Amino acid sequence: MAEHIARDLAGAARREIAAASAGNRFLDLLEAGQVPRERLAWLAGEEYRIVTSDRRSFALLAARYPEPPAGEMFLSLAQGELRALELLRDFAGALGESEKDLIRYEPMPEAQAYPAYLAQRAAFGTSSEVALAMLANLEEWGSYCGRTAEALRTRYGLSEEAVGFFRFFAESPPGFEDQALAVVVGGLAAGEDPQDAARAARMLHAYESAFWNALANGL
Repeated sequence: MAEHIARDLAGAARREIAAASAGNRFLDLLEAGQVPRERLAWLAGEEYRIVTSDRRSFALLAARYPEPPAGEMFLSLAQGELRALELLRDFAGALGESEKDLIRYEPMPEAQAYPAYLAQRAAFGTSSEVALAMLANLEEWGSYCGRTAEALRTRYGLSEEAVGFFRFFAESPPGFEDQALAVVVGGLAAGEDPQDAARAARMLHAYESAFWNALANGL
């Protein structure tokens, strides 16, 4: 029963997110070569804050839900963010930005709503909320990262090494979908509210959209 509900939730959340998507102006401009290099430094600075926050959020979730499959998934995601941070340094370095520059960068509130919400759910939410939100938004996020990598290579002349951060997120980890679905199933079976999970997926998508909109603001 819980598995049936989880699959229905995931399908419904993906359809709702697809219907709510209004394109990505920042990526449209990036693919046209119309994003100033200064904005690329913004992208690196915002992502630095997001990745460092998300790593802590996933570690907290692994501590709150240590049993498999949730504990394994959240710990794996935390480890993935650590790898992403290493790759992000390569991207920043290609732009002439040091880690000190990333630390000094003043983030935009709208761009940081996504990690703030994830941190809130990590502290107070359920395992099924976070798992469904990540699962439902994975395809769009991955496609955006793939587009970013290609645009940076073809329009801005960055090396493959420099865009490794975006390549890393363009493809979901092997088995992630089944693992995330298993976490949702386990959470629902333990009594977690499916409506809370569906709401989290919608909210996370809205905050991710705010991130990209913040980067395009004024262009």
